[in-house]
Amino acid sequence: MFTRQVYRMPKAGSINNLQLQTETLAAPGTDEVCVQVKAIGLNFADIFAMQGLYSATPKGSFIPGLEFSGEVIAVGEQVTDWKVGDKVMGATKFGGYASHINIHHRYIIPQPEGWTFEEGAGFLVQGLTAYYALLPLGNLQPGATVLIHSAAGGVGILANRICKKLGAYTIGTVGQAGKVDFLLQQEGYDQVIVRDNDFYVKLTDALASRPLSLILECIGGRILEQGWKVMAPMGRMVVYGNASFTSHSARPNYPQLIWKYLRRPKIDPLRLPTENKSLMGFNLIHLYEQTDLLHRYLQELQSLQLAPQHIGHVFSFTQMHEAIRLFQQGSTVGKVVIKV
Repeated sequence: MFTRQVYRMPKAGSINNLQLQTETLAAPGTDEVCVQVKAIGLNFADIFAMQGLYSATPKGSFIPGLEFSGEVIAVGEQVTDWKVGDKVMGATKFGGYASHINIHHRYIIPQPEGWTFEEGAGFLVQGLTAYYALLPLGNLQPGATVLIHSAAGGVGILANRICKKLGAYTIGTVGQAGKVDFLLQQEGYDQVIVRDNDFYVKLTDALASRPLSLILECIGGRILEQGWKVMAPMGRMVVYGNASFTSHSARPNYPQLIWKYLRRPKIDPLRLPTENKSLMGFNLIHLYEQTDLLHRYLQELQSLQLAPQHIGHVFSFTQMHEAIRLFQQGSTVGKVVIKV
């Protein structure tokens, strides 16, 4: 048995209820390993879960967190592919905000040689999100033009790198002008535009005569509607988030959420054949349940040999609430990581 520290929610609702606690962790099961967590990656799904806006959130008390990196410190009786001391990256269906975690041995993979634990904690969930959206769903082709929202976030950065490996032309969008130079100069986006009241005009100008083949959509609302309008016939929009519904406060602003929900874009399925466009959505939690497919996509993703994730902000384990507050503001660049 181990003693561990965790951040636990008594129930979903307010992030202010996230509490640091000391708990006892049993020895790993026969098909599990125990990982001493070294770093934790923050994701927007964490925020939605803590606020009770994520359909997969456990009922009652739960530990948030979907990805981590660390070192194996114990293995179950039937585990033969891992040993104590192995450095690993892991994905978990909640439970990641912890100093130690027991997890099935198939939900961890080796951390690449030379990567820091912070870089390891920022790769799996966002790398898989970007890969699954672009290739299995988006059918990304060489020379295609791809619109990537939240381009300075973890998914946006890795999505652009995948696109560049496959010869695509990328247009990134950001909410703040201060992120533009980083994306153009360090991440190699072809163009970057700021999402504002002139977004539609900026997007059409950026495209010029290029057909927009693929959109990675995570904003929602007016931005989604305008992107759909500009997207070319045979284009695909892949929705994996709705950042416009996020709140900068601990609790959701329900009147505002209801107003945004009522005014959300309406795309008529009867018009899809005429427009010759595709609208798809996914939640990575469903891929988590299919471990063979998960490992197949991970192998394909790793074969691209992407550079490690850009880590923009690192906080200590005791600074979890400060990290979450900064993350909610939308002012971060790259991955926000908690160092344990």
